[in-house]
Amino acid sequence: MHTRIAMERAAAPNRDRPANTEPEWYCLRSQPKHEHIAAAHLRMLEGVSVFCPRIRFKRRTRQGLAWVTEAMFPGYLFAFFELAEMHRLVRYAHGVSGIIQFGGRYPRIGEETLAQLRDHIGAAEVKELNYKLSQGDQVKIIEGAFVGSEAVVTHVLPAKERVKVLMDFLGREMEAEVDCSTVLRQVAHPLAA
Repeated sequence: MHTRIAMERAAAPNRDRPANTEPEWYCLRSQPKHEHIAAAHLRMLEGVSVFCPRIRFKRRTRQGLAWVTEAMFPGYLFAFFELAEMHRLVRYAHGVSGIIQFGGRYPRIGEETLAQLRDHIGAAEVKELNYKLSQGDQVKIIEGAFVGSEAVVTHVLPAKERVKVLMDFLGREMEAEVDCSTVLRQVAHPLAA
């Protein structure tokens, strides 16, 4: 009886194991805020290439403006590997939450799609978003006497690294000159800049 069950299991196709034997690009889901950790562990696996694009931008902190680096696609990264052979190693790598699948299928990502993204990001896989202020930009003052005030840039003074802003102060419009580092351009998301 045990032999018959073992033979039936051996003859049945392995449903847990994907059928694709060619290396392809796949999208992986990472654990929250662990994209870089998942990428580092996947890069240690032989036969796996990783693309984990990130963005670097200025964010307001308690100490003022600071440069931060975050995943371009929070919670996701890309890996090139042979699915049938490497499925378990990739799926259970430290920091990886899963391989994206739809209805039991693992969608492949075209090389040309990632090549365009790589060209835009650069070899370091980090795209720096530089907030060059220009006339008419909506800004928020994050340091100094006018902290918390919203204003509009009226003049950029590049030699002094300062800007003139127009703001509503005590019920009337006034113009003030402030350091560029004390204002933060108002955008909904860093990629919208």
